Amino acid sequence: MSEINLSKAVRSNLLSLQSTANSMAKTQSRLATGLKVNSALDNPSNFFTASALNSRAADMSNLLDSMSSGIKTIEAADNGLKSISKTVESMQSTLRQARQDKSFQAQSFEMPTGTPTGSEQLTLSGGSLGAPKSLELTTGSGSATSATATISAASFSTIHLTTGTFDNGANADYSSISSTTFAAGDTLDVTVTLDGTPSTVTISAGDVQAAGDGDSTIGDAAEMAEILDAKFASGGINARAVISGTGMAITNMNTPFSSSSTISVSEVAHNQGGAGTVTTVGLAGGIFSNGSAGNSGYTVPSFVISIDGGPATQIVLTADSADGGADIDSLSELAGLINTAYGSTIATIHGSTGDLEFKSPTSGSGSRVKITNVFNWSGETGGIENADVSGSAGGATGFKSVDTLVQEINADTSINAGVRASNDSGKLRIENLSTADLSLSGDLGASTVDGNDVRANLVKQFNDLRDQLDKFADDASFNGINLLRGDKLKLTFNETGTSTIEVQAKDTSGVPTAIDNLTLGIEEALNGDFDGDADIDARLDKLKGVLDTLRSQSSAFGSNLSVVENRTDFTKRMVNTLETGAANLTLADTNEEAANLLALQTRQQLSSSALSMASQADQAVLRLF
Repeated sequence: MSEINLSKAVRSNLLSLQSTANSMAKTQSRLATGLKVNSALDNPSNFFTASALNSRAADMSNLLDSMSSGIKTIEAADNGLKSISKTVESMQSTLRQARQDKSFQAQSFEMPTGTPTGSEQLTLSGGSLGAPKSLELTTGSGSATSATATISAASFSTIHLTTGTFDNGANADYSSISSTTFAAGDTLDVTVTLDGTPSTVTISAGDVQAAGDGDSTIGDAAEMAEILDAKFASGGINARAVISGTGMAITNMNTPFSSSSTISVSEVAHNQGGAGTVTTVGLAGGIFSNGSAGNSGYTVPSFVISIDGGPATQIVLTADSADGGADIDSLSELAGLINTAYGSTIATIHGSTGDLEFKSPTSGSGSRVKITNVFNWSGETGGIENADVSGSAGGATGFKSVDTLVQEINADTSINAGVRASNDSGKLRIENLSTADLSLSGDLGASTVDGNDVRANLVKQFNDLRDQLDKFADDASFNGINLLRGDKLKLTFNETGTSTIEVQAKDTSGVPTAIDNLTLGIEEALNGDFDGDADIDARLDKLKGVLDTLRSQSSAFGSNLSVVENRTDFTKRMVNTLETGAANLTLADTNEEAANLLALQTRQQLSSSALSMASQADQAVLRLF
């Protein structure tokens, strides 16, 4: 292609027209996209700044979705709490209704007349009594006898007590051990072999401090006996450590009164792990076997005695006998030892027969002497084995009055919680203060006093409401998260993840918890739980505390919800701010660009005209031809 030479005027007008066309294309692009900065070529600074702002706005917009979901999760939990609170209030209403109801059933009974046989009774069972209760309907004759258990003087022989005495050193006074102190880390092992079976107990500094005078020293035989006796008991070892004179006796309680019964202390060792001065405490070794009666080798006798249903007391007889000898060779000596061990006079010698008697201080049907054999001395020629003796009530002279029976029933703590008695025009009126049926039998006839059906039905209503409470908690979930079941909701508030919130149900100690019957402490009610007003009041107090817990948790969720909602509003405003800032850097002013386009179009027309005129000037040379 040959080179074409344009005149200066044409070339100048052509360049102007090209520039105008480029400007028009750029203006048209801005009008079409609405952006004055479409790429980094337009304005690198504004383009990249706007891109960063738009990216951050997009990230924060994505967080708004999780925040919105979180708000609904908290609202779902709050809805569940409100429904649970209403359920608890309904349970309170049920309890108050039961508390106010007094529709207890009652029956009245004619008292028997005539001459009693002395065996007439009224027996109450069922209701809320637990064990059946029998009441005497007759009055006594005054000839009642007290319970008496006897050891016959004719059959009694010497009780041999020798079991072996272990002193500090060879027959030395045990008090010389006073220098033995225990510090933390010090221990003393004592191995006792009973009938060939070894058992080891370890005495620590804590054991020493807990015994005797509370210091770190084993001061005497009594303190050592106390420590060993406690260790034997806690370790399940059938040995007994007791004081014997100035020393200490260890007794085999495994196989009493057998010639094969043995006891030995085969090993004594210590570990001075602390700063104490533990030394071997002189528990001598050796084997002590029971032999025949002539060899004085019987185990210390022991039994449990209870008078008139009082507390059971274990009596252990040791070699420290009343007359200073090693054996008990008279019933009077035995009585003295028993009374000393028991702490009061329960054993006496009958004046005419010389027998040893355990006699109740009271007379009548309530009189009772019970001796349970633990280790008896029946291996000798005399003794008691498992005696349970009751006194005689004496002959009956008449029937009790209605007022007397009413007083007895209402004063008996084993009855009056579930039964109330009154005088109904000369009849004995029995009121059943229970939801279960009360049965009466005996000489007033067999009958049943129905339970309180109203309270029984309210028990069922209470339990139905209790079941609904858990169902509300189960259903209070949103998008797979249930805050009332202990789930944790974690929400992120900024694009860097440095601002978050965790929402979870917690107890008063800040430990995550679920909201249900178990954690709230609402127990299922049984019919018997609505028998007494005090039990109902206790449940009302419990539910009051439950409501306080629910309101506290609801307040915590409300505070969390407020935080999330405030953060949502803040994030929305921030997204708008970021997008507006980006738009200010890149958006075109359409009015301005339209005016520019009009001006460019005018310029283009003028440039075209100027180019045409320049071209015509170049054509003037043709007129010469």
